[in-house]
Amino acid sequence: MQYLLLIYGDEKQYVGMDATAHAKMTKAYLGFGKEFAGQIRGGNALQPTATAKTVRVRNGRPSVTDGPFTETKEQLGGYYLIEAKDEDEAAAVASRIPGALQGGVEVRPIWIVS
Repeated sequence: MQYLLLIYGDEKQYVGMDATAHAKMTKAYLGFGKEFAGQIRGGNALQPTATAKTVRVRNGRPSVTDGPFTETKEQLGGYYLIEAKDEDEAAAVASRIPGALQGGVEVRPIWIVS
């Protein structure tokens, strides 16, 4: 079964991060990627929420606004799509994502529509 691991954290902690801290974080994520290479089906980091647009259609008319859909303390910063036998295994993988140390990782099963 596939699960989407959504990585949430305070993106402000990355603004102004010095090169040493950035290198340490990158190394941790590369290590995670190697450890779970057999289960990872995809994933990416996301640009900051300031670059986001939200699209809504009301009464047949699209509306595009700047920014994320809601104001929150933590923002979606990236994701991994993984293969796992069940929710427990997916949660165990999520617990190893470096972002779980400061933020949270939502584990959500993929709904296969056929």
